[in-house]
Amino acid sequence: MHEFSTFDTMIIVGMIVAYILGTGWLTMRLRSTTNSQFMVASRAMPAAVVGVLLMSEFIGAKSTVGTSQEAFTSGAAAAWSVIAAGIGYLLFGLFFVRKVYGSGEYTISGVLKQKYGQATMVVVSLIMIYALFLVNVGNYISGAAALSTILKVDIPLAMIIIGVISTFYFTLGGLKGVAYVTLLHSGIKIIGIGVILGVALYMTGGIRPMIDQMPPEYFTATGKIGVSTIFAWVIGTVGSIFSTQFVIQAISSNKSADDARRSCYYAAALCIPVGLALGLIGVCAKFLFPTMKSIYALPVFLQDMNVVLAGLVATSLVASVFVSVATVALAIASLIVKDFYVPMRKPTEEQQFRTTRILSVIIGLAPLVFCFFLPEILKLSFFTRAIRMSISIVALVGFYLPFFRTSIGAIGGLLTSTVVTSLWYYWNNPYGIDNMYVALATPVLFIAVERSVEMAFGLKRSIPAE
Repeated sequence: MHEFSTFDTMIIVGMIVAYILGTGWLTMRLRSTTNSQFMVASRAMPAAVVGVLLMSEFIGAKSTVGTSQEAFTSGAAAAWSVIAAGIGYLLFGLFFVRKVYGSGEYTISGVLKQKYGQATMVVVSLIMIYALFLVNVGNYISGAAALSTILKVDIPLAMIIIGVISTFYFTLGGLKGVAYVTLLHSGIKIIGIGVILGVALYMTGGIRPMIDQMPPEYFTATGKIGVSTIFAWVIGTVGSIFSTQFVIQAISSNKSADDARRSCYYAAALCIPVGLALGLIGVCAKFLFPTMKSIYALPVFLQDMNVVLAGLVATSLVASVFVSVATVALAIASLIVKDFYVPMRKPTEEQQFRTTRILSVIIGLAPLVFCFFLPEILKLSFFTRAIRMSISIVALVGFYLPFFRTSIGAIGGLLTSTVVTSLWYYWNNPYGIDNMYVALATPVLFIAVERSVEMAFGLKRSIPAE
């Protein structure tokens, strides 16, 4: 890859530092001053802003680089990895968002508590905290890889930079501050993707030369990926959206249920073109640099930009990292405070706010320990998505299939799914069955069997009063 001169590198680093300082100042100006602002932005966020937040939750650094990398190998069909989020938000807006908003809760565990009771809430919260913590470890590792390349620093130092700055963003800003800073992060990210796509298409002479000279599968709906894998992507992403804590939290920050639904539609509309752009960038890279390592499918185009555009794109990648880390960490803090600290200590509003910030610092920096000692944990990102999908299955049963709704079924289904899906992933998906399908089927089967046994023996239903 092209090496910028020392002066060029200084310009790029200067742009990134200026951006970090600017967004840090903005976070200070928009910081949360109450617990309500920290958790749900006082339920006063515009639908369009929430829509951008939702989109950014599923298009972070890993998705941005990873989709283009997959497209380099398998064709433009890799765009499905991001388009799946658009489908998920559309379905979420149509069938689920009003029920979530109407519950008055801002945690997925709190929503399910209303349907299944306290014990289910605790299980859901613990599983979600575990899954999101692993997601953030992956965010730190992938983000550090990008940041170390851009800033020319060691991976450990890059991790520390990400941890300190991201923790500052969400600990001080809360949802109110993170929301508007994420709006800026996302705008920079989208501009960066647009610049890369423009440069890539200019270098290829447009799409037609690629269609004429590349294998046909690079431009088909399934490419080299296959229907089964794409379907697993869609199922896993849709399921994750229905249960991911930050999605529930962002939805709850809307002014009304109608605004909450509109924010989902905005998110869906943003995900689809971004996914297509990332897929096309990867195909362009394959056309121009067929022997290159696939990991460079997106950043390779920086070598043919002037230093200012390269700095803009580098800043957009850094912004993607901060978006991913801050939103996930904020979600973890909300679950711990709402589901464990508040019930145990019954604090005042001021005590809750102070404790939330202290916990946020710990949550923001804790992944650094696991990044240093367990770097392979990044491979578990799809496993965490599968676990979150299991929570979605239980939630859908609670809302739409009350005949099958019991606390024993919910808790047993979640715990069994966690164990079986983990083993299936560890065994590397035996029989060619993706662990996503295992995570989908296990809670359904457990709940169905539990209800059948209950009916056969005339047992009393273990379900809380509505």
